[in-house]
Amino acid sequence: MKSLKKKRRIQIVAVASVALVISTALVGYAMRDGINFFRSPSQIMAEPPEPTEMFRIGGLVEEGSLKRGQGETIHFRVTDGGASVPVTYKGVLPDLFEENQGMVGTGIYDGGTFRATEILAKHDEQYMPREVVDALKEQGVYKEPSGS
Repeated sequence: MKSLKKKRRIQIVAVASVALVISTALVGYAMRDGINFFRSPSQIMAEPPEPTEMFRIGGLVEEGSLKRGQGETIHFRVTDGGASVPVTYKGVLPDLFEENQGMVGTGIYDGGTFRATEILAKHDEQYMPREVVDALKEQGVYKEPSGS
């Protein structure tokens, strides 16, 4: 009788372990496209990502680099003070998007240009994405906003 209970308990533990491994694998598989890592321009220049890797870039829109009016595509450069990456974006930019302001873009880096599929800009005078602030602090170019 005890041997039968012991076998049943081992079977239940084994089935539960297999179910846990399978469910973890399924969750990881489902999230593979939803996870986008953040990189600063300096990190991209130091270690360029694969051309198929989707990730987020953040920094300041470089002064004098924003070029509009050449069709639907907008060209600009993103900098963290240490390096600068050219960006192209096809679409409508957020209203608050401008030079010398923080931004985060999602897309791919094809070896020379970051091709953004989504652009996010600050939402008020004080806001800058945390990842951008951290990258700018690493480069020593972050200035604390006044009045905070």
